[in-house]
Amino acid sequence: MLKKARKERLIWLDIMITLLTLELMSYFYYGIRSVALAGVCVCTAVIAEIISLRMMNRRFTADDLTCTSDAMIIALMFPAVMDYKVAVIAVLFAVIVAKNVFGGRLNMIFSPAAAAYVFVLTSWGHQLLQYTEPHVKTGIFDTPTGLVNSASHNFNMTGNVDHTDFEILLGNFSGPCGAVSILLLVVAAIVLIFRRSISAGAFIGTVCGVGFFACVTPMINSRAGSLKYSLVMNMVLFAAIYIVSDIRIAPKRNYYAFFYGLFIGVISYVLVVTAAKENAIVIVSVLFTPIALGFKNLEKRIEKAASEHNADMSEALDAVADRKEIAADE
Repeated sequence: MLKKARKERLIWLDIMITLLTLELMSYFYYGIRSVALAGVCVCTAVIAEIISLRMMNRRFTADDLTCTSDAMIIALMFPAVMDYKVAVIAVLFAVIVAKNVFGGRLNMIFSPAAAAYVFVLTSWGHQLLQYTEPHVKTGIFDTPTGLVNSASHNFNMTGNVDHTDFEILLGNFSGPCGAVSILLLVVAAIVLIFRRSISAGAFIGTVCGVGFFACVTPMINSRAGSLKYSLVMNMVLFAAIYIVSDIRIAPKRNYYAFFYGLFIGVISYVLVVTAAKENAIVIVSVLFTPIALGFKNLEKRIEKAASEHNADMSEALDAVADRKEIAADE
């Protein structure tokens, strides 16, 4: 149990380091408002976690600090100028409703951050999908002006991306403040996979699902362009790393995790192509919760059957050894 707790803390630390790196890039593009938003989300998450655990007669421990990573994910999926009140409501929903109501940290059925995003999308969708341009910095308490649609929205509606590959790589285009830094996201994915802090199978499955259909049914004339833009737009990389590949949610075995991610990638791409649904992958990840639970139940049955088989084999070997000893004594 102690070894498992240490591993969980190391995973949380790995996730937080990569999220803080994304937050640093967000500060570079959007200024102090982005940092203030993240701070509000993290503080709200800790307070909500403490209060909800007290109400359930449970003690707040260091392991419960994982709520801060969920809060950071929420902040990075939002526009840098998101209303603080909406952000607070989103984090409260994530911690209290999406996580603790369903059993808490040890019994999570879907990503709290993804559930909070979908909740905000249904209630404050217009505000959620309006962004400032990069390098337009807003003060902590200033009212944002000159808001625009995201590059993902423009791509979904027109098939055009008015940015160079270099700008896309560095995240110099409008969108969620932490989900547009493509180069950092690629580095984060590689590091977290090698550190085994996210599900490699789920991540690869998601990328393969989106990438395959982007080539088979391209959104634009160029298959290479369709592949490239389908992976970098609509928060695909960000969600593939921090939501779909969350080891608290994804199946343990990479074989099942791959198909879990594959299904999410395919369906999210279909939604983008047919309905121009911005950031569809976050919505699909929540809707596919039953599939993740089904894979996990299948894994438990396999493990139980393997355990029973090993126990039967052990008993049979012990019986054979006993017979040999008896025969030797005679």
